[in-house]
Amino acid sequence: MFRVALSIALGLPGLAAFMTAATAAPPGPPKTATVDHVDEYHGVKVRDPYRWLEDDVRTSTEVAAWVEAENKATFGFLETIPERKSIQERLTKLWNYEKYSAPFKGGGRYYFLKNDGLQNQFVLYVQDTLESPPRVLIDPNTWSKDGTVALEDTVFSDDGKYVAYSVQEAGSDWVVWKVMEIDSGKILPDEIRWVKFNSPAWTADSKGFFYGRFSEPKTGEEFQGLNLNQKVYYHRMGQPQDSDVLVFARPDHPDWGFSSEVSEDGRYLVITVHVGTDDKYRVFYKDLLEPYGMPIELIDNFNNEYSFIGNDGQVFYFKTDLNAPLKRVIAIDTRKPGREHWKEIIPQQSVPMTRVGLIGNLFCVSSLKDAVSQVSLFTMDGKFLRNVELPGIGAASGFGGKRTYTETFYTFSSFATPPSTFRYDLITGESRLLRRANVDVDPANFEVKQVFYASKDGTKIPMFITHRKGLVLDGNQPTLLYGYGGFNIPLPPSFSISRIAWMEMGGVFAVANLRGGGEYGEEWHQAGTKLKKQNVFDDFIAAAEWLIANKYTSSKRLAIQGGSNGGLLVGACLTQRPDLFGACLPAVGVMDMLRFQKFTAGRYWVDDYGSSDDPEEFAALFKYSPYHNIKPGTKYPATLVTTADTDDRVVPGHSFKFAAALQAAQAGDAPILIRIETRAGHGAGKPTTKIIEEVADQMAFLVKVFGMSVK
Repeated sequence: MFRVALSIALGLPGLAAFMTAATAAPPGPPKTATVDHVDEYHGVKVRDPYRWLEDDVRTSTEVAAWVEAENKATFGFLETIPERKSIQERLTKLWNYEKYSAPFKGGGRYYFLKNDGLQNQFVLYVQDTLESPPRVLIDPNTWSKDGTVALEDTVFSDDGKYVAYSVQEAGSDWVVWKVMEIDSGKILPDEIRWVKFNSPAWTADSKGFFYGRFSEPKTGEEFQGLNLNQKVYYHRMGQPQDSDVLVFARPDHPDWGFSSEVSEDGRYLVITVHVGTDDKYRVFYKDLLEPYGMPIELIDNFNNEYSFIGNDGQVFYFKTDLNAPLKRVIAIDTRKPGREHWKEIIPQQSVPMTRVGLIGNLFCVSSLKDAVSQVSLFTMDGKFLRNVELPGIGAASGFGGKRTYTETFYTFSSFATPPSTFRYDLITGESRLLRRANVDVDPANFEVKQVFYASKDGTKIPMFITHRKGLVLDGNQPTLLYGYGGFNIPLPPSFSISRIAWMEMGGVFAVANLRGGGEYGEEWHQAGTKLKKQNVFDDFIAAAEWLIANKYTSSKRLAIQGGSNGGLLVGACLTQRPDLFGACLPAVGVMDMLRFQKFTAGRYWVDDYGSSDDPEEFAALFKYSPYHNIKPGTKYPATLVTTADTDDRVVPGHSFKFAAALQAAQAGDAPILIRIETRAGHGAGKPTTKIIEEVADQMAFLVKVFGMSVK
């Protein structure tokens, strides 16, 4: 969830009977103990009968026993589904293709990530030229037997001598940074701990790097405690971490967080300050030619976005939403920093800018047009040069590089189009295909369309719908509706094996581009935050109603899915309209909207959600908080909650409490289950085997509750 200027023809037999007369029904979920706990918010008393489930599963024997009992019930149910094994086999077959990232350059070499097919983790390769044979540089699959230790990020020194890389264990946001000497492959003794949401920035001489870290948490608070008092340090190569030099800290503002970047010319350290997830930043910079110089404040408020793009000497370029909700590019001369001297380089366009890079002395501007990728090039003085001709309607990512480069690389995909990687020549404007994923899928068998529907207040919302060609609109198709709607994050059309598998089974897949996301700029984002968060749920409910009204599906065969903030989305819509859905798949969701800010990174999300500490915001949060709006005696749709024991982003207590309350309140016959993964976190770094198993279980759950006849 948190970002810093930081994300389904199965060859199956027909559906067998759910239960045979000789098969005993699996045990249901346990009856969860309650406690008499009441909190008072602004004069309102709020019961929290499952407060004890917030305790860390690693240290609480009671919570661990509850998790074991819930998993026993869930897997007992899943094991009764005859199609479960075949679904997993088909997913495994589909998943078994070579996957590549877009290449990127560093220190004169080319690098890319590759997964041979079913490897648990991607492997980092290096090659001297694009034509030379690649060699393995870092293979995280050798780090653990179960594949739960991942390569999270890499940063290369300018001279190509070193790569700093982060190691992520069991999906935790905490990572350990290590350093490798690239030529020899030697792992150096340098090691940086207690880092999350942060990447190092090498100095131009490669003698060290700047990074942000938190203090070591107290024992037992590593995965639950709030993350406060981040500081910026300088690490000198060859020195222990406890010798690192403190560069920047603000103990007067413990909620401030920092990201560091060294300008391409090596002259400046740029420190971007954030207080939450909103792209609203203060900016400090330090002249590295003045070793005793203090950081200078360039932007002194959190009113707008100022994302550092690059510099031309003492002139800094930023992407900003100042007087431009769709974003623009400005230049600030540090010798004349007053706002009256700021210069607009690229004005606001008709579509929102999502990313701007400075490559080959050109501004490379990535934008979204109705949630579809668009990439444009501008000269240094802001003149439009040309658009990058993309292979179709879909999502393009990559386009990294330096001012000295004449090439860049990108990946393109769509819902039914497997990823392809391209080299783009910045001089000629030509794209050359490097690799195309060889997936056991024919895109010609699927149809993708974009529709626009009206939300409750009349706002037009885009939605992508994809399915096998020849679909009969009889109102009876099993349909999976996905959404997110928050934190300025857009959902462009992208390729997913799990979605392909779902469509092969005859399912319809839909993605609604809800308010709160980043599809149409900052105004669209803000329209789905804080006191306006209900707009997001209304948008999603309206998408479901549109799919039913237009004969794609019916309530009984409509499932909704979302993760993290999307898990909140599913939880809120489930409790507001239990009659509208046949199944719900909330994953790692924020379910207790009154207490989320008290754990790990939760305090950052106040930007989008507000806080129960504020009376007006409390009233809004309490009105839709999924956990607090479960009503006993209600017939709720079939629900499979998913979470993980090492999720230190959205702590699993959210899902634990929600599932327990929903199970106790259920008045209908539909199953309410929770699947709790072990040695996994919020999603990042999860090994392929665990991903396939979880997706297969979710799809098998839908097959059973929808009574799908799989061919």
